[in-house]
Amino acid sequence: MRVLGIDPGLRNLGWGVIDVQGARITHVANGICHSDGKEGDLAFRLVSLHTQLTEVVRLYAPDAAAVEHTFVNKDAVATLKLGQARGIALLVPAQAGLTVGEYAPNAVKKTIVGVGHAAKAQIDHMIRIHLPGVQIAGPDAADALAIAICHAHHMQSAGRLQAAVARAQA
Repeated sequence: MRVLGIDPGLRNLGWGVIDVQGARITHVANGICHSDGKEGDLAFRLVSLHTQLTEVVRLYAPDAAAVEHTFVNKDAVATLKLGQARGIALLVPAQAGLTVGEYAPNAVKKTIVGVGHAAKAQIDHMIRIHLPGVQIAGPDAADALAIAICHAHHMQSAGRLQAAVARAQA
């Protein structure tokens, strides 16, 4: 199964693609979709992110996707703009017919690092342990790979649970 992880951001939207076969996880690709404030108004920035992320989905053909929940901060305007970028992150995989998992930042960090309040450097370090030899495009791409790995772990757990329930009902 191929999983696309997306770390939403209006200026930098990170993405990471992994392949999952049983307990084995391998790196496929990662990168960052950039939207520069100089491109014009918000609508054009969102179109730019949509176009770039659509190309990622077309190029890597994932089977599932996962997106991080928006972190709400004290700046309401910034949070609203981030939410709009997150809308693009949810829309593009849905347009491709993919199921999209959603995870809180603390859940992703706990899955990858073991603690819910890990720093970006800790996430980067653990991604390099999970995916030896990976070249990470930047912190947003590292976060996206973490989201993809988190989703893979949750899908595996859900699969084991469904199998156990099926065995119990038989």
